[in-house]
Formats: sequence, structure tokens, C-alpha cells
Amino acid sequence: MLQEILEILKYVLPAVVVLIATSLIVNKFLVKEIERKQLSIFKENANLTIQMRLQAYERLAIFIERMHPNSMIHRFYTKDATAQDMQLAMLQSIRSEFEHNLSQQLYVSSEVWQTIVAVKEQEITMINRIGASLPMGAPAGDLVRALSEFVMTDETELPTKIALETINREAKRVLFTP
Repeated sequence: MLQEILEILKYVLPAVVVLIATSLIVNKFLVKEIERKQLSIFKENANLTIQMRLQAYERLAIFIERMHPNSMIHRFYTKDATAQDMQLAMLQSIRSEFEHNLSQQLYVSSEVWQTIVAVKEQEITMINRIGASLPMGAPAGDLVRALSEFVMTDETELPTKIALETINREAKRVLFTP
């Protein structure tokens, strides 16, 4: 009887050792494979996130450029319009484009977003202040002249320029930071 048990153990014991060794090797291989796939997914998601953030910077830069007084003048000036009509069209455009770009705040830093909001408010205030200084029914050309003079004579940097520098700086940080 003991001889039979030893004979069975002679075949079973090496099979158990081979089974344990094989399961350890397969387990290590599967763990490594899972880690590799997770890293690949992480890299893919990081690339997608960077792409979405860069698109947000692009859209916000376009929004800021479109808010620049010179850009607004070229888009909204018509000879037949009054200064108030032009002022209203400019304000509506700024508010509409801001609402269109609200979702971009998800992809940019709070510093950039606060800068965008501040620039929007400063541009609206500037347009309203200059528009209020003109008499009712004044031609749109008067508003154009007043805005142009303000841009030319203001000693400080325009808010749009500061915002573009902030966007540019952060976009470069996103691009060149590993």
C-alpha cells in the first residue's frame, strides 16, 4: 500500500510543482500585461486631455481677439448706424460669444478663466463708458473715433493683450510640461 502511495506521489508531486510554477509565471505575465494596458490608456487619455485643453486655449484666444476694440470696429461699423446701435451690437456680441465659450472653463486654469471674465467686463465697461459720453443719435463714426482714440492714447496695456499673454503662457506650459 505504501509502495502504491509513493508511486502515485512520484507522478503527482512533479505535476503539482509544474502547476504552481506555471500559475505563478502566468499570473506575473497577466499582471504586467494589465499594467501595460492601463499605462497605454492613461497615455491616450492624457493626450486627449492635452488636445482638448489646447482647443480651449485656441477658442478663448479667438474670443479675446474678437473682443479687441479694433476687431469690434471692423465688424460692427456701418455708416447708417447710430453710435448706440453699434454699441448695442458690440455688447451683444461680447455677451453672446462669452456664453458660447462658457464650457471652456472646464479645460483652463482658474487664473486664465478669471482673466477672461475680467477682460470681458472691462471691455463692456469701456464700450459703455465711451458710448455714454456721446450724445443720443450720434453717428457710429463718432463711437469709432472715440474707441480708436481710447486705444491709441491709453497708457496701460489693453486687457485683451494681457489676456492673450496669460493664455499663451499657460498653453505653452501645458504643451511643454511632461
